[in-house]
Amino acid sequence: MPIYAAGALLWREVNGELLVAMIHRARRNDWSWPKGKLDPGETLPQTAVREIHEETGLKIKLGPFLDVMKYHVPSGQPKEVHYWSARVTDAALRRSTFEPGEEVAKVEWKTPEEARALLTYSVDHNVLDKFLVLHAAELHRTKPIIILRHAKATPRSDWKGGKNVEDGMRPLLPAGFDQAKKLVPLISAFGPTRVVTSPWERCFTTVYPYAKFRNLTIVERSQLSELGNKKGPKRTQKVVKDLIAKNCSAVVCSHRPALPTILETFVPHGEWQHVAAIKEATDLKPAEMLVVHIAKKGDKRKIVSVERHTTETPPDKI
Repeated sequence: MPIYAAGALLWREVNGELLVAMIHRARRNDWSWPKGKLDPGETLPQTAVREIHEETGLKIKLGPFLDVMKYHVPSGQPKEVHYWSARVTDAALRRSTFEPGEEVAKVEWKTPEEARALLTYSVDHNVLDKFLVLHAAELHRTKPIIILRHAKATPRSDWKGGKNVEDGMRPLLPAGFDQAKKLVPLISAFGPTRVVTSPWERCFTTVYPYAKFRNLTIVERSQLSELGNKKGPKRTQKVVKDLIAKNCSAVVCSHRPALPTILETFVPHGEWQHVAAIKEATDLKPAEMLVVHIAKKGDKRKIVSVERHTTETPPDKI
């Protein structure tokens, strides 16, 4: 079984100059990107956000996924380190709680050239290279739209409430309520600021814990329900198209039968590899989500990366 870890390449721009954050560990006398091991019960995005806060004092939201570094530790055990990019805002920098310690002695901001010269481990160069490709194409600034299938619900065969409209009242199972709670830190790692959902009970209840945690208003859209999608798939797609056009960060919760309609909305904005991943996501399991990172280039929207996550750990599907 591999050792799983996660981290991020932190970046900011000062007077038009790109800077990236590096950590120096005095005990090992090395320079690298902030990262750390997966704790029991965590998802990899959650680990990345937690470790970055612990090592740098910075609270961040994950941007596009960059790469997985695979190697063997001295004991011979395989290790996987999953890296995202993450922009550090001026406000986050001011609120940093970093204090030098035994684990991390320094956090320093360097130009990419300076960072490349300082990096101790060759595998870390790959992470920098992946980010610089995005930066050169002006695709490093993105916002996430998360497509979420509702958590585990009472089976239709066990529900006595009836069909169609009454089916909208079918509740989550106890396991579904547990999934909804576990989704909070997973969704929070990407920080969507809008919560849009089918008004049906099993969807609303799935996103409620996240909305409550972030103090966000839940926007209900009947077009995202099973019945709404069946009656007017174009109206279902318009809900998502509007979010893409407005450059919103959002989590959108819906039902398995509506997923093909919703996901098709993203196809015009992606390259072949993104389209393949999006189309595969029609089989999302309960409480599983697809994170689509979208960049704004003029009046166009372009998918930068696509990743898939569940509350089950490890590992996540990326």
